[in-house]
Amino acid sequence: MTVLISGILAVVLYLCAFALQLAQVLRPQANLGLTTDADQDLSGRLSRFVGGAVAVCALLAHFNLSWGQLISHEGLDFSLMPISLATLFVINLIVIIGSLRQPLENLFLLLFPATVTMILISIFFIDNTHPGKALTLGLGFHVLLSIVAYSLMTIAALEALFLAYQNHQLHQHHTGGLLRVLPPMQTMEMLMFSLVATGFVLLTLALVTGFIFIEDFFAQHLAHKTVFSLVAWLVYATLLWGRFKLGWRGKTAALWTLTGFIALMLAFWGSKFVLEVLL
Repeated sequence: MTVLISGILAVVLYLCAFALQLAQVLRPQANLGLTTDADQDLSGRLSRFVGGAVAVCALLAHFNLSWGQLISHEGLDFSLMPISLATLFVINLIVIIGSLRQPLENLFLLLFPATVTMILISIFFIDNTHPGKALTLGLGFHVLLSIVAYSLMTIAALEALFLAYQNHQLHQHHTGGLLRVLPPMQTMEMLMFSLVATGFVLLTLALVTGFIFIEDFFAQHLAHKTVFSLVAWLVYATLLWGRFKLGWRGKTAALWTLTGFIALMLAFWGSKFVLEVLL
């Protein structure tokens, strides 16, 4: 399967999965008494199953596309677009697997349109012919840790957005719309902090391996990435300390989570964008 066909197939399947999830969100809770609760529950489970199956198929096409852009005869291409597609693949993979046990399906509404946009830019507007680079085992481990840590923090940031939305709607005494299908705030908070805690451990390991395996972690072309990564680490460390010592939750927790993600995004994508696009 060529890269172009994989990209187009992934776009179509992601859009179908998005439409199915949107239909699930907009589905009325009752149908004027024409159907029983059992019928509605069966219909909802069937819709979720079909949506999940389509999302898995989209993920497989996405993997083929990402593999084709990331891997070359010369080595790995870690330029902006291939690494962005690979990271989105990992994020979607974690969310799809996690949705089997946790209420993560609503994240599809944010993730899938962003993924579709990135894929379309990649296959139609970006030259993906950068030479690959061979990586040592240690440096490859650092890159893998960085991608997974960033993926988890991205999911936590999306959870924070939903948490902030919940908090705002409840303070405005609005209980309809998207709010009725979101899990309780306590569940959302626990999930968000679980993601942040796991991502923080991996981010710490990524920074440690970076200092060990990269010769000059503060070289000119890496200084921007290193500084913002350390800022993000401090923000997340403060957030976790505030959670366990001061009981931070709700709006405060969401704000700190999003602040840490912004710093991490500037570290992860900012330096690549400046070096590869602006300069």
